[in-house]
Amino acid sequence: MTRLILIDRDGVINQDSTAFVKSVAEFVPLEGAIDAMADLHRAGFKVAVCTNQSGVGRGLLSEATLADIHRQLVRLVEASGGRVDGLRYCPHRPDAGCDCRKPRPGLLKALMADLDVPPEHTVFVGDSIRDVEAARAAGCRAALVRTGNGRDAEPEARRLGMTDIYDDLAAFAAAEIGRSGLDLQAGP
Repeated sequence: MTRLILIDRDGVINQDSTAFVKSVAEFVPLEGAIDAMADLHRAGFKVAVCTNQSGVGRGLLSEATLADIHRQLVRLVEASGGRVDGLRYCPHRPDAGCDCRKPRPGLLKALMADLDVPPEHTVFVGDSIRDVEAARAAGCRAALVRTGNGRDAEPEARRLGMTDIYDDLAAFAAAEIGRSGLDLQAGP
């Protein structure tokens, strides 16, 4: 059965910003994150990104600019030998009440349906309690990284019984590939 790794964007793949990432120039990958995504792909996982992007709803960036940022992300992963199998985002403001804004599970469920992978074969990697809650609501496993907001979220995550906590996306990828017994060199 194919396994799926869903990944939050800001704070997990790239540097987060309280002022929002509003341009390709402001999209700065965290060390090792792009290679980690490529490693997961080469090990046979499907890799997808799901991210809240309320900067669109707030008028801070257009959907066209967000698409440019996401094209850059995809290009970087492909240049490292990987692939992004899916990418979904919530453009809504926090008060919109939509089902796609994490901690609601809409984005995760949509990607699992798009990629035909059930929750029991899916892990969502994030850096906040909101991400943990979204994973649980979607029925998949949650993993927390200490990058972005993760270090601050870790005490609450541990209170919630989480043990899948890693320094960064690269550490998660190495552990997940090792746990799965998949061969990084074998490819998908």
